[in-house]
Amino acid sequence: MKDFRDKTAVITGGASGIGAALVRALLAEGARVVIGDVEEPALQRAVEEFKASGGEVSGVVTDVSKPESVEALAEHVYATHGACHLLFNNAGVAAPSANVWETTVNDWRWVHGVNVMGVVHGIQSFVPRMIAGGDEGHVINTSSGDGGISPLPYQSVYASSKAAISTLTECLGAQLESEGTKLRASIFYPSGGMLRTGIWTTARNRPAELARETPEAPVPTIEDFVEAAKKAGMNIPFQDLDELARFALDGVQQERFILMIGLEGAQATLTDRAERIGRGALPIDLASIPQL
Repeated sequence: MKDFRDKTAVITGGASGIGAALVRALLAEGARVVIGDVEEPALQRAVEEFKASGGEVSGVVTDVSKPESVEALAEHVYATHGACHLLFNNAGVAAPSANVWETTVNDWRWVHGVNVMGVVHGIQSFVPRMIAGGDEGHVINTSSGDGGISPLPYQSVYASSKAAISTLTECLGAQLESEGTKLRASIFYPSGGMLRTGIWTTARNRPAELARETPEAPVPTIEDFVEAAKKAGMNIPFQDLDELARFALDGVQQERFILMIGLEGAQATLTDRAERIGRGALPIDLASIPQL
């Protein structure tokens, strides 16, 4: 898809962070955007701000972990605009850092319910409609280098969810092409440096019924992570979110399957992991992991 003008884009988790940056970038390209977000006050503020700047944008309160909520989003989009050309399954949450044996069942239910099943629900509600519409289209699923490339060991819940998204999207991309559809898929790895997003404070949206069964583990702040990285000898730069969003859209226009700044670094990491796997060793290089 080379031109986004007059195309309809749907972005889950679009009221803030990376999602909001994608909204800004798409509106600047002349697209119309529908935002799905679970935070109603934040969604209302975002829609008002984007409309004030002249963008054609609307919002639907959406809990991506619930299939009926995503289906309602799809029904709104098709009733209002008659098509979806760009689907960004972007909503995501994270659980506290912990040893696997110290995580709780609800940590897994919540994070995988949003991060994995949220993508599944988006695909199942939108892709059949997109295929039936016969238009050129693209599905972009937000993963993470933490899991999609190499997991941080103390983020087992989050990292495993993002690894699942990467595998899911690879399968989706192959199926969309082999079935002869006009749709394509991409994995979006937010990258380029540390990201100031709401992923550090997602507990604010955690449902009461999925609260931790044991006392909340300490939740590191972004400042904690940066300090831990410094102690490990790493100086982590910050990535501008608007620049990241423009990079992602450029990748969609070029039909790149992997959208990631600094992909050559990921190649080096994966080569090292493959070498370790090849000799039957633990793929994670413990010396390179910041200890929080």
